[in-house]
Amino acid sequence: MMWAVWWVWIVAGFALGVLEVLAPGYIFVGFAIGAVVVGAGLGLGLLGGSLAVLLLVFAVASLVAWLVLRRVLGVRKGQVRLWDRDIND
Repeated sequence: MMWAVWWVWIVAGFALGVLEVLAPGYIFVGFAIGAVVVGAGLGLGLLGGSLAVLLLVFAVASLVAWLVLRRVLGVRKGQVRLWDRDIND
């Protein structure tokens, strides 16, 4: 059962981090953080059990990481993006 091995989750998290570098846009970084959180939880003995529990923790951790990153790195409230030139100009 590869999903119950902590280092598999850590390697998957780092692979998603590399994928984020190759395709920037804060798409994969939430998933990378979620995978590392699950790997750390398994490594420390805080998590265990079935695949469903691990996937639930992964999904919740990824969502929380995405929301925090969106809040910290996203467009600020009241900030408006102004487009003053076109890509074809």
